[in-house]
Amino acid sequence: MEGNSFIQAVPLEYFIILCSVLFCLGVLGVLVRKNAIIILGCVELMLNSVNLLLAAFSSYKGDGNGQILVFFIMVVAAAEVAVGLAIIAMMYRNTKSVDISIFNKLRG
Repeated sequence: MEGNSFIQAVPLEYFIILCSVLFCLGVLGVLVRKNAIIILGCVELMLNSVNLLLAAFSSYKGDGNGQILVFFIMVVAAAEVAVGLAIIAMMYRNTKSVDISIFNKLRG
């Protein structure tokens, strides 16, 4: 239990507040911005805030299963970034812009 004493010294409510603020900033960035790269970064910010909260809950409970779940979520996030950047690269190659309003022109 000695390994968790540093994390448990910070109250759990602080982690909840921090992760809520980070998640709200990510949602705000997705809703407001039009640059596809920034939107992808905001989605990653939301995902990482959930990961941080899951790791904090896991640490406070003293169970490692939540931290293992965080690892698998990070693997899925890495695959999501690879696919997202590939889509953005193809969009930039075709339109010379990464503005998401261009996607309206792709309707068939």
